[in-house]
Amino acid sequence: MRILAIETSCDDTCAAVVDEGRVLSNVISSQAAAHERFGGVVPEVASRHHLQLANRVVDAALADADTGLEDVEAFAVTRRPGLIGALLVGVSTAKALAAASRKPLAGVDHLHGHVAANFLEPEPLDPPFLCLIASGGHTLLADVRERERFQVLGQTLDDAAGEARDTGARLLGLGYPGGPEIERLAADGDPEAFELPRGMSRDGGLDFSFSGVKTSLLYATRELGEAESERRRADLAASYQAAVVGQLTGRLERALEAGEWEAVALGGGVAANGPLRRRVAQICEERELRLKLVPPQLCTDNAAMIASAARYVEPAAYPGYLEWDAE
Repeated sequence: MRILAIETSCDDTCAAVVDEGRVLSNVISSQAAAHERFGGVVPEVASRHHLQLANRVVDAALADADTGLEDVEAFAVTRRPGLIGALLVGVSTAKALAAASRKPLAGVDHLHGHVAANFLEPEPLDPPFLCLIASGGHTLLADVRERERFQVLGQTLDDAAGEARDTGARLLGLGYPGGPEIERLAADGDPEAFELPRGMSRDGGLDFSFSGVKTSLLYATRELGEAESERRRADLAASYQAAVVGQLTGRLERALEAGEWEAVALGGGVAANGPLRRRVAQICEERELRLKLVPPQLCTDNAAMIASAARYVEPAAYPGYLEWDAE
């Protein structure tokens, strides 16, 4: 089935065409420049940009796939979770496109999309596998036994890993988005220069918490003072990145010890982080597990992963989806 999918859960306006697991197009229009001066995503700004960009991004996805709307067999859209105003733009656009041609529409959970990115060609990963999803809004461990669903083994109790990296970047005077900036600066620093906490390391569970490491970095910069913090920014960035990555991989190892899986997969924007990918690769090599690393463009928010998940979601027929709302 050829699916046109739309993703607008946060600040990227995305559309993609996927045909039986083959990505024919995957267009992502980033709003990072619009939010950079605020140091993070402003929901109202994101919604307005989606309104301006949605139709053009859909047109670009169809053109890249050499596909017309008449060739699309079904539509898909992210319904949850996300910024409500941003979601509404995507849902409304998808409903209009589907209704105009009386074709089915699948409503997709954004997190299911991150899991389903692993089902796309050229090397699709079959369940069962353990999936670590880490992004700006979500951090969780998913037990994936079926393509249609997954079980949450542990999740963040406060902040997400991506949000923690953005906060750390602001504290260090870096740009937005913060993750790539911290990774770049950390390459010249000592990850053991500062002892920053790896949240909830003693509780024995699989949940995450990143509020403590953010507070510790704030106190560290205050104690050092402005001049010394500037001089040691690379060490601070390296230590902070090591604490975030250490917590993610620590929970992953704890989950692997408690269960049996044949493979490990990463999802979400933080999954593009080099040190995280290398450490997870090392863990999988030690345990003789297959590791699935999707391309960076499928780690961040994108519509190809939404189309992938839609293949395993029961679509709604016209006119039933006209009553849909974002969740």
